[in-house]
Amino acid sequence: MKKVLIAIIVVGGIAAMAAGALRRPGGEVIEIRTEAVDIRSLVAKVSATGHIEPETQVDITTDVAGRIIQLPIEEGQDVLEGDLLLQIDPAQFQASVNRSRAALSQAQASEAQQRASWEQAQRDAERFLALQERGTDFVTAAEVEQAVTQAQVQMRLFEATEHQVDQAEANLEQALDQLGKTTIRAPMAGRVTRLNVERGETAVVGTMNNPGSLLLSIADLSVMEAVIEVDETDIPEIAIGDSASIEIDAFGDSRFSGVVTEIGNSSIVPINPAAGGSSNQAIDFEVRIKLDAPPPGIRPDLSATADVITETRADVLSVPITSLTLMDADAIEDIPNENVPATDAGLRARDVEGVFVVDGELVRFQPVEIGIAGDNYFEIISGLDAGTEVVSGSFQAIRQLEDGSRIEINNRAPRGDAGSSGGAG
Repeated sequence: MKKVLIAIIVVGGIAAMAAGALRRPGGEVIEIRTEAVDIRSLVAKVSATGHIEPETQVDITTDVAGRIIQLPIEEGQDVLEGDLLLQIDPAQFQASVNRSRAALSQAQASEAQQRASWEQAQRDAERFLALQERGTDFVTAAEVEQAVTQAQVQMRLFEATEHQVDQAEANLEQALDQLGKTTIRAPMAGRVTRLNVERGETAVVGTMNNPGSLLLSIADLSVMEAVIEVDETDIPEIAIGDSASIEIDAFGDSRFSGVVTEIGNSSIVPINPAAGGSSNQAIDFEVRIKLDAPPPGIRPDLSATADVITETRADVLSVPITSLTLMDADAIEDIPNENVPATDAGLRARDVEGVFVVDGELVRFQPVEIGIAGDNYFEIISGLDAGTEVVSGSFQAIRQLEDGSRIEINNRAPRGDAGSSGGAG
């Protein structure tokens, strides 16, 4: 009876230990997928959406108000530099020119008259001065002084009429300039991409508070750009001269090459200081990409998506993006690795970036230093060797893993596995 009780106690103890082991995290078996660290060529990209614009586009407005009496062009028409675009009724501006010409003629006549008066006064003064020098009694000092003063007055009046002539000439030039602006010609060769007016409508001049009416736009469609909106976190990665691949929605799956030519120095939508630091406003910057060979039939404002190639790495160690995870430094057991220098535990960051390395039936968390991110893989700068087997999925399984977790390898990815998409990077 005593032996039986001892046996029951031993069996119960073993059962309790087994149950405790199953309850511990290290005792639970987690099904995973693995992939070996391999050498690959990676391309880092920044993707953004936007639209197509011509590199050179001119918006035509008017400097004079009036009714449009001629409009010989149509939207979509190609024009040459100097071609007539539209004619504003010049009647009132022609009348202003006629008035200015008459005013100029009047000013010139007054100038001629005043010149004659000045010359006569000057001769009288010279005659009085000559008589005074002879010592005769024909003129008094007061008469001489009066003659000299009159000559000076007439000279100043003549100078005033000269300035009046200059003013009249300036008024005439202004009137002629206004008259010339009633005829609007093409400033460049291109295509009329937008026509907002019809014959008989009134062209409105812009003011400080009113931008005026946009009459039409002319664009050079031989040089086109993709204008994309890039998030502030990606802007530091992009540089002038980076190559890009552009997909235009109107041209299906065709892709077109291009080069980054301009990066905005300020955000597209200015930050509102009144909103304060709690504003959730997205900060985007404009990036312009010049298309190498625009396709025939391309038009402004077409939707586009661009992938800007920021970095390339040839033949580097890489791991799947889904393999990379974060772990608290205190939960990591160091794995000796000559590629990773030993770090004082007190200097460790609270969150360490790394992967889970397969160690028999267990996994060990291995800190790594990563480089660029490709579509599906991260570059490994240090921390792993080629051929090392790392956990690559599933995403849910990686979230459950801890340093020393027991695993079972099943490299057949189930359908709909969230961790197989490679989009975690």
